[in-house]
Amino acid sequence: MSKTRFILRAASPDGIGILADVMGQLASHRVSVTESHDFGDPLTQRFFIWAKFEAEQGFNETAFTDGFSKLAERREMEWSLRSESDRPNALVMVSKGDHCLNDLLYRHRRGRLGASIVAVVSNHTDAKWHADRHDLPFHHVPVSKDTKAEAEQTLRDLIASSRADMVVLARYMQILSNELSRELEGSCINIHHSALPSFKGARPYHQAHERGVKLMGATAHYVTADLDEGPIIAQDVAPVDHRMSAERMAELGKDIEARVLARAVTAHAEGRVFLNGKRTVVFE
Repeated sequence: MSKTRFILRAASPDGIGILADVMGQLASHRVSVTESHDFGDPLTQRFFIWAKFEAEQGFNETAFTDGFSKLAERREMEWSLRSESDRPNALVMVSKGDHCLNDLLYRHRRGRLGASIVAVVSNHTDAKWHADRHDLPFHHVPVSKDTKAEAEQTLRDLIASSRADMVVLARYMQILSNELSRELEGSCINIHHSALPSFKGARPYHQAHERGVKLMGATAHYVTADLDEGPIIAQDVAPVDHRMSAERMAELGKDIEARVLARAVTAHAEGRVFLNGKRTVVFE
């Protein structure tokens, strides 16, 4: 008998019996939970639940939604339910560095990203061949000091026309305005190297090499009006030492950036990331 997989996510003020209430609702509809995570944060007094379950052909989604809505109202719970196959649409933005874009496109083609890439946007034309190779629309949106507002309006239009649910800054080297950053809060993911804030500007890995750093890494986070200070979704590091050249450090850093960004995009696309004040709860 065919089965459909659903993803349920819920967040509410912490309290006794929340998990039991949620699992009781699932059990009452005779679904099979294949994966679940929960976490109660003692600092924010919030409780988070993520669950994937399988339902047989006779599953009544409307009845489930009606019943769960009553529980959610009683528990002051924010929640959502979707089919696992309903993947969010992602619009990817890039400048000249294409290592993150290339990795995302490969995972997209293999069905391993968790999201469906619907367009590539860049302030340069260097990445067009990547989009062409994957039969994706490519939009060249040049940005200058005088045209920034116009370029951002074009971006808004592209997000709307492509029905993008999320925006991924895959080494997009333009700073979004505070207004646009606020509009995209919770749905725009950025990646940057761990050399920030110590080594800014051009050739950060070469600067790090000159200072003899011992760890290289990357951080993926949500974009906010506070530059590079949004809630962190994923991070990773790798050790380096005096034998490694600046060029090798840069290559290692790019590998980490691509890997960390893909983890963050997939976690967000699968609904595994919950905003929790200035932090996140991520169920991986």
